This record gives sequence, structure tokens and C-alpha cells, in this order.
Amino acid sequence: MTKYMDVHTGMTGITAEQLSAAHRADLAIEKEEGVHFERAWADPASGTVYCLSEAPSAEAVQRIHERAGHPASEIHPVPLSV
Repeated sequence: MTKYMDVHTGMTGITAEQLSAAHRADLAIEKEEGVHFERAWADPASGTVYCLSEAPSAEAVQRIHERAGHPASEIHPVPLSV
């Protein structure tokens, strides 16, 4: 499976609890698409949220995010890391 970094925008002012709740919403249904969300980060000032996942496709990542109520603005494969 491939790792993906997705970006959400427009979440200005997001709190740690809201980020945690969004992440838990993804985790609750991730197996239905064969996705695993590993971690999420947020910048409340800019409203940008980043999520790292492992998934069969970017489309599977987006389907989970859409169903959880927070579709991604961008999804990027991350084929190389150090």
C-alpha cells in the first residue's frame, strides 16, 4: 500500500479536541476502504490540516474523509521517505 498526505483547508480555529474528533471519525470507518490513518496535524491560524495515511488509493482516502464529514482539498502520494 501507498502512504498519502492529504491537506484540508478552511478549518481556521480548529482545536485539539476537534482535530482529535475528526481523526477518530476517520478511524471508526477506515477499514471499510482498507485505509489506515496514522496521524493528523493542524495549524489553527491558517486553517490547514494534514493527515498521513496508508491506503490502496487516493480515492479510498477521499471516500473515508467525505463520509466522516471533512473532504480533503488535496491528496498526495508519498512514495519515498527517510
